[in-house]
Amino acid sequence: MIVKNSETHTALEQDKPIRLQEYGVGIFPSLSTKSALKKALKKNLISVNGKLAKTATFIYGNEVITFQPSEIKPLQKKLTQQLEVVYEDDHLAIINKPAGILVSGNSFKTVANALEQNLKKSSQYNAIKPQPAHRLDYPTTGLLLVGKTSTSLLALNKLFEHKQVVKTYCAVTIGKMTKEGTINVSIDGKEAISNFKVLDTLASERFEYLNLVELSPKTGRRHQLRKHLLALGNPIFGDATYGKKELILKGKGLYLHAVSLELIHPFTNQKIHVESELPAKFRKLFKS
Repeated sequence: MIVKNSETHTALEQDKPIRLQEYGVGIFPSLSTKSALKKALKKNLISVNGKLAKTATFIYGNEVITFQPSEIKPLQKKLTQQLEVVYEDDHLAIINKPAGILVSGNSFKTVANALEQNLKKSSQYNAIKPQPAHRLDYPTTGLLLVGKTSTSLLALNKLFEHKQVVKTYCAVTIGKMTKEGTINVSIDGKEAISNFKVLDTLASERFEYLNLVELSPKTGRRHQLRKHLLALGNPIFGDATYGKKELILKGKGLYLHAVSLELIHPFTNQKIHVESELPAKFRKLFKS
């Protein structure tokens, strides 16, 4: 085993104590995700002021955080995957996620592994390998927010935690729908709320009706919009997991697109509002 030199980081001053498992994401290049950080903590590879750290260790400011990798891992080949960059500055970026790719995880082909080649390296002192600040499902397309520094990633996580990022989606749904409403159906025992508004409807011989629907999730549960529309009786067109078997359309993918993002920039305090054009498959159905 080849031992790698340790890496150190001096913690920034905090307004209030924060757990290391939250603060430490991205402060070391090889620990750019929460899961990687947790694994390093479980393997006792991280210390704070010379003492072994745990996930529950609190950071107040000025602590010396040390990461001692156990061994050098062989260099991975770089993923060649072109991404559309919709917005970018020195702190964060917004990209347009294509269908059929995971945002992050253990797979080689992920958005996280493709970000570095598509974005400019931040000039900030705490620049990291760019990392997604939230998730979109494998088949979902659209706008994805990315952090380019450790403090930016932490700030974006806090914005999501406090529901200060406004996300809007568009979907094509099956069946007759009321014009607008709120779906309040718990998911995995937790409160889940989604607002919807029907923008257009067309008659379909096979599906009766197809609807172009604007969706605004007020909570962030896993597969929330897909589960909520199924609960409403109007599954999303092309949903092989949460659709009705006899109505599943094969080969076209899921008709769910993250169409807009709105937030106050955590460092410039400017309002960012970004929109993404609907994919061609949506526009083929709804010409207007």
